[in-house]
Amino acid sequence: MFPKKPTDSSTTHQHNFDESRWVINVRKSLDAELEEQHSLEQVTVSIFTVPKALMCTHRDSYTPQRVSIGPYHCLKPELHETERYKLTIARKFRNNSKSFRFHDLVEKLHPMEVKIRACYHKYIALSEETLLWIMAIDSSFLIEFLKVYYGFGKVETLINRVGHNEILRDVMMLENQIPLFVLRKTLEFQLESTESADALLVSVLTGLCRDLSPLVIKFEDCETLKAQIHEYNHILDFLYQMIVPRIEEEEEENRGDENRAGENRACKLLREMKLQFKRVFASRPADTILRLPWRVISNLPGFIALNYLFTRQENEETSPTVSVLDIEKPPLVSELTIPSVSELHKAGVKFKPTQNGNVSTVSFDSNSGHFHLPVINLDINTETVLRNLVAYEASNTSGGPLVFTRYTELINGIIDSDEDVRLLREQGVLVSRLKSDEEAAEMWNGMSKSVRLTRVGFLDKTIEDVNRYYTGRWKVKIGRFVEVYVYGSWKIFAFLAAVLLLILVSLQVLSLVFSSLRLLGLRTG
Repeated sequence: MFPKKPTDSSTTHQHNFDESRWVINVRKSLDAELEEQHSLEQVTVSIFTVPKALMCTHRDSYTPQRVSIGPYHCLKPELHETERYKLTIARKFRNNSKSFRFHDLVEKLHPMEVKIRACYHKYIALSEETLLWIMAIDSSFLIEFLKVYYGFGKVETLINRVGHNEILRDVMMLENQIPLFVLRKTLEFQLESTESADALLVSVLTGLCRDLSPLVIKFEDCETLKAQIHEYNHILDFLYQMIVPRIEEEEEENRGDENRAGENRACKLLREMKLQFKRVFASRPADTILRLPWRVISNLPGFIALNYLFTRQENEETSPTVSVLDIEKPPLVSELTIPSVSELHKAGVKFKPTQNGNVSTVSFDSNSGHFHLPVINLDINTETVLRNLVAYEASNTSGGPLVFTRYTELINGIIDSDEDVRLLREQGVLVSRLKSDEEAAEMWNGMSKSVRLTRVGFLDKTIEDVNRYYTGRWKVKIGRFVEVYVYGSWKIFAFLAAVLLLILVSLQVLSLVFSSLRLLGLRTG
């Protein structure tokens, strides 16, 4: 028998204490889940940390510089300076209600504690009390600050000392969000009415988004938004859903129509006849007979140029369509290219602003050459809002199409220089409050970084239609012909010129030699 190993009483006591605390925390968490009125199955993670691929490109656009909202950045020392201003605004919110006490608000939020944690992607290493007090203070601050857009008073101290635009940028950052149901509960607690709380919340949110949206959007009826307010996760999600359409249902309907059309008997019969036709003319004798005249004509001088000018557009129009399997694959780099605004303008394309700022209004009319785009609103806050919308879409969309990201790639593709920005401004598609058109162009060109590439049906079709229209214009065809067959062949022409010069020099030398020999022969004769 081996002697028993002596045990450390302090270690055993600490081990038992950790186990007991773990059991207490688990039991408390499960009990809180049972007490929660709304099932956690209905709660989805909506407040994420920014993907590293985006964070490393422009860190200041994703990290709050003045005010922290929520648990992600609340304990950072560089943000402590503005905490007292937050408390000042929160006190003003408290003073607007007769019987308002923050302790009572914290108690109201207590049943939501598990639900609040479930909204955050990153683990919240804060105690229950700390998290609830953060929610109470930050929700009160946000509501009082956003009332500026509803016409209630002014937040002069905070605006003057901290900076109005800096706070707005911080409020729209992905990592600086709190659940919208916390704001609703806080307003409901203050106003003592759910209907009044939803009406005020919709008003301040629409005012904020109207001021900060990168697209000039037309909001729906307030009653409709009030009925749908529970569907929005937070402030950034509210703006995202206002400018990005829900395309899942439309795509399913289109797939259904295509499947029904594919089952049509007439289509099947035509397909079989086409196959039989191909089998007959694909044989070697038929292929040789049919191709012989074409080969003779194609070798005639100058036919290459005519073939380039007349058949290039036909080849593009008859190019194979994207298969069902290709839809699931990310697009190729060549499928992302699109001419710039100035190039399209020279080719006859006219840019037309759409009335509703929804991304779904992007389209191109091949008959008239009109490129329809929602009106873009640029100011000093636009870049931060754009980047956080892209980050939210990349984090919130698991494997689905990144609609807004694809839209930013489209705008980034057509804007290359300040001349492109100027043309969009003159045609009413872009409203800029920046210092110069060059600054606007640099901002859009810096938006090229994305997490992944995806296909978006109506945007990909727009890019394809624009490219087909552009390459089919005679100006573009002649310009490309000169570039390919004239400027592109300068090396061959230089080589032929050198050979010709060498031949001429050789002939001249030979003629001099023969002349010298003739003179020498005459003299010796």
